[in-house]
Amino acid sequence: MSTLNVDALVGVSSANAITVRGEGTATTSLQQGLVKSWINFDGTGTIASRDTFNVSGIADNGTGLYTVTFASNMSNANYASGVGSGENSSGGNRMCGLRERSTSTRELRSFSVNSSATDNAEVTYIISGDL
Repeated sequence: MSTLNVDALVGVSSANAITVRGEGTATTSLQQGLVKSWINFDGTGTIASRDTFNVSGIADNGTGLYTVTFASNMSNANYASGVGSGENSSGGNRMCGLRERSTSTRELRSFSVNSSATDNAEVTYIISGDL
């Protein structure tokens, strides 16, 4: 077994482009394959994050409406987003959808199965794209 200890990886032909070999002969750009931002937060009462990456803040914009601000902006607003949502504190099923986006923020909406806006005890999302 070998161990490689480094503080930074830099591409030979391009400093910001490292390609890794995946399954079979497929290759992936390391930078583009990384999640650029994620959060898990409680959207009820006084909202509070449980854990985050590349997030500088969360705003409560009303019942079931939240804005997440990135610590480092995305390079454009064409990034990919995925959201998830668990149960509220009373056990009811909840969903979460995506709303407006910009290079610096992403808006989320939490709602019940009957489509009414509602706060959610667990809201999560991930962002992939270019910083």
